[in-house]
Amino acid sequence: MRLPYGSWPTPITSELVVRAAARPTGVAVDGADVWWAEFRPGESGRTAIVRDGADVDGADVDGTDVLAAPWNARTRVHEYGGGSWAVSDGTLWFTEFRDQRLYRLDRGATEPVAVTAEPAIPSGVRFADLQVLSGNAGVLAVRETHTASGAAADVVNEIVRVGPDGDLTVLVSGADFVSDPAYAPDGATLSWLQWNHPDMPWDSAQLVVRAADGSETVVAGGPGESVVQPTWGADGTLWFLGDATDVWSLHRWRPGAPVELVLDVGSDIAGPQWVFGQRRFALLDDGRIVLAFAREGSDRLGVLDRDGGLRELELPYAAFGSLTAQGTAVVCVAGGPTTEPVVLRVAVDGAEAEVLRPARDLGLDPAWFSCPEHMTFPTEDGGTGIDVAHALVYPPTNPEASAPEGEKPPLLVVVHGGPTAAASSVLDLSVQYWTSRGFCVADVDYRGSTGYGRRYREALKGRWGVVDLDDVVAAARFLADSGRVDPARMAIRGGSAGGYTTLAALTLRPGVFSAGASHYGVADLAALAADTHKFESRYLDGLVAPYPEGAEVYAERSPITHVDALDTPLAVFQGDEDRIVPPKQAEAIVAALREKGVPHAYLLFPGEQHGFRRAENIRTALDGELSFYAQIWGFALPAEEGISPIEVKGPPPPHRGRSPASPPLAGSGWDPGRGRGRPLQEGR
Repeated sequence: MRLPYGSWPTPITSELVVRAAARPTGVAVDGADVWWAEFRPGESGRTAIVRDGADVDGADVDGTDVLAAPWNARTRVHEYGGGSWAVSDGTLWFTEFRDQRLYRLDRGATEPVAVTAEPAIPSGVRFADLQVLSGNAGVLAVRETHTASGAAADVVNEIVRVGPDGDLTVLVSGADFVSDPAYAPDGATLSWLQWNHPDMPWDSAQLVVRAADGSETVVAGGPGESVVQPTWGADGTLWFLGDATDVWSLHRWRPGAPVELVLDVGSDIAGPQWVFGQRRFALLDDGRIVLAFAREGSDRLGVLDRDGGLRELELPYAAFGSLTAQGTAVVCVAGGPTTEPVVLRVAVDGAEAEVLRPARDLGLDPAWFSCPEHMTFPTEDGGTGIDVAHALVYPPTNPEASAPEGEKPPLLVVVHGGPTAAASSVLDLSVQYWTSRGFCVADVDYRGSTGYGRRYREALKGRWGVVDLDDVVAAARFLADSGRVDPARMAIRGGSAGGYTTLAALTLRPGVFSAGASHYGVADLAALAADTHKFESRYLDGLVAPYPEGAEVYAERSPITHVDALDTPLAVFQGDEDRIVPPKQAEAIVAALREKGVPHAYLLFPGEQHGFRRAENIRTALDGELSFYAQIWGFALPAEEGISPIEVKGPPPPHRGRSPASPPLAGSGWDPGRGRGRPLQEGR
């Protein structure tokens, strides 16, 4: 059938996006058993723990839930969490989201028991990065303690040892941040990572080792070098990833010897430590090492032999994480352009792969999936010494629909968060939601993204709100100039830091995009610097300038101070419990849109934090954004989906974004004379 781009019927609806959706987020090996965590939007966004192995009677157990709802193994340390659970000899240790206390579930038991005391301040004492001690004698953990003041400066992060009965010993304190605590095989030598404000862990982090006699050695890291994922080998060798060579590469250290560079693949092995517990390499029992590394927008999985040779494994996946050894096999989370994440066990000899936890059955022919193309495009140097940037481009894909001759598709430029993060080529139905309707999607790895080395990452230093804007604009224009998209119908969208770049592009680079959508985005940089959580409270020192000394720079780059140039229709989506980017940021930009009379929509989601976790809210945000573009650009929504048009306030748009081939407004949902559905909440 021939229909205008944007209005193609598709089975990839918002209901399918969230139906039985459960994303594996971490893996642990416990003898012959494999455990993993699953994020489940359909269960109020809780994190469940699943085990594959044998029960107490020896019977096979395939993918059985260990924690019944509403138990939620999720920590709020650094607000982004990670490392919220660990297992040994069938005993599960985890942080429960509701009170942030540490709990234990013994093998064969059905109900967890609290290990740590209830804090005086609700959720005021949090635990993460759990490492079980030998014999289940307790855990090592990062403890984050909050005070009644609520001030980021008063939060204390330490490494503690917690016994089975809750007795607690502080092992490491003094640094602003700590992570990755672990004992060496001797049970007495302790290692950890530490860093201090204003650095983020990908800027500078030290690897410290404390010997049994109490003496400490800084093994690696410091100004200009980031160390991540330290791991002890059975022979007492300490392995880690460091970026002294520009890219995160594999190193090792032996007591009394200098650090050795073992493998530099020319691209990043690690990613930024936004969450605890990331693992991009695993030490096999026979001395070989399995590792994942980035190359041209996707991952490779390789085996480093004992003689130093690297052999890439041929697997139909493009992203790998949570690598964990199981004998001479590796267990990991893997995904690809046509498959959602799975839990995979790979026997590295012969690369035989066994899927332990399959992706959900979507019931779709792969012909529905748009596969990304890695695109490198020119951009402004801007004093960075780098004049190219990268993107994953997803063309419109629908086996049952095509567009009228001569029409070009609308473009949706996606800006990832962080801003120190990267686009992923793993199948994401929230991307296919757009491409199957006739949108071209460009997921931009602007300078500052990871995967391309420290120099590329640091091109954003002091230039957030400058080079990222140059790059998203350059990506859009590159695609338009090449004839692949309609230059009159280009939108930009992003969440968190990506929301900031979205808002900044519309205010500081007006005229490029004809619509936008900000999901919990930053409107006021100064407000973010003054009112955010400890982990990111000095992040902007490096990205923008120290505050308040650099207040003029903050004002210069804040969307809220340039609303006089904001005349682009904008949809804003926000959680009312967001501690990282509080709702008042969204409300400030919405107030400006309202005052200027710019067409806009605003949805505030009760109970949501930084990122939407509940299925019903994910659906509302997706369908609401689609409805917004339909009304702005004038195309019809597929009637069979029954999408309630989002309420757009302000005067009808001039439809400057409509191409000559665009359909009339009939069916778009725009009708100034009637209601178009109500937002969840207008204002707070």
